[in-house]
Amino acid sequence: MTVAAHTLEVVNPATEKPIAKLERAGVEETDRAVAAAKAAYPAWRAVKPADSARLLRRLASKIEEHGEELARLETANVGKPIGDSRWEMGMVGDVFHFYSGAVEKHYGETIPVAGGVDMTFREPLGVVGLIVPWNFPLMLAAWKLGPALACGNTVVLKPAELTPLTALRFAELALESGLPEGVLNVVVGPGSVVGERLIAHPDVAKIGFTGSTEVGRRVMEGAAATVKRVTLELGGKSANVIFADADLEKAAASAPSAVFGNAGQDCCARSRIFVERSVYDRFLKLLVDATSRFRVGNPEDANTEMGPLISADHRNQVAAFVEGTPLFRGAAPAGPGFWFPPTLVEASNRDRVAREEVFGPVAAVIPFADEAEAVRLANDTPYGLSGSIWTRDSARALRMARAIDAGVLSVNSNSSVRVTTPFGGVKQSGFGRELGMHAMDGYSEVKNVYISTEG
Repeated sequence: MTVAAHTLEVVNPATEKPIAKLERAGVEETDRAVAAAKAAYPAWRAVKPADSARLLRRLASKIEEHGEELARLETANVGKPIGDSRWEMGMVGDVFHFYSGAVEKHYGETIPVAGGVDMTFREPLGVVGLIVPWNFPLMLAAWKLGPALACGNTVVLKPAELTPLTALRFAELALESGLPEGVLNVVVGPGSVVGERLIAHPDVAKIGFTGSTEVGRRVMEGAAATVKRVTLELGGKSANVIFADADLEKAAASAPSAVFGNAGQDCCARSRIFVERSVYDRFLKLLVDATSRFRVGNPEDANTEMGPLISADHRNQVAAFVEGTPLFRGAAPAGPGFWFPPTLVEASNRDRVAREEVFGPVAAVIPFADEAEAVRLANDTPYGLSGSIWTRDSARALRMARAIDAGVLSVNSNSSVRVTTPFGGVKQSGFGRELGMHAMDGYSEVKNVYISTEG
């Protein structure tokens, strides 16, 4: 079911031209979507695991079949490079393949007890509301949809108003794949109306939310009224820690994509680059050279590495973080489009650009003296989502990985995300885990059953 009312104009960030007009939903349409999900829940829950697994596999194949169409739609709607969109659509297909296999592998357990047999079951929650942002619209929706559907829940999905197009097309493909009517419902409308209604609705058992920490707090407050379960994937200010013994050329070459990928609109962006002081000047030269070669331009060009920001308002917010003369400012196209160049700023960890989530292509470069200071600086933030550690010393790498407060860390790599491994943050970056089998726990309830065997 796809629901909507009142007009919404969708704009291409690279051209500033409208590409679609949709109807904007309100409370009434949201209630209808929840009612449809509630009505579909008993039958969906009762589907045999092997049959629901087959449906999700069919959906995964349908996504792969339409991967190029979805990628081009995402690029037009978000402004991200087509190569990135193709990778993301590939991951969407992989997510549904993975969770189609998880359906029959999400086991309960038996527990030894006196006088009988004790066992646990994994039960679905019911109707879940999924609220996703505009930076990775369909990929982040898939991270939630996969485990939610695999556990036997029905879903109401609210995409961001700026980027609803792939979610709507996905819903059509889901129906074509055989997913029963009402199991997946998409509602396009403002968070202040649709999101708030999902959070308050008594028939919604859980909210899965990805977005800013500020809005995440409001989600928690609203969910408390009905004691809803909540998974929150929120902001980040991730550290990229470069030690003197690291492969500096490799670390510098990969650093730009780690913070400027998706135009920096990524909660995992390694936007605080900490460099050991003894190699600071050398690394800086390598970093500036790599950043100067980062290709910004037409998102439809396969060679482009960075597109525009999502909107003019967001560009103004990003620009406000860059005060004075930056260490390096790259190039960006002139003319239409919400462009902002890749920018490096020398900073201390106390500066606003190093404290707050810029959510744009701006990196703060900060020196440190030794391992102890690196840990202190990396942890001196309210966030704790992701980060990287670059060193050839394996013992140091393990010490740093245990000492840094983050949910996802990489050593000698800037990769945060794999379908099979858990993803999520600590501190004000949220709680709960997405991806891997860990995500199944967030969309199911443990039921315990004791059977007496005494005569």
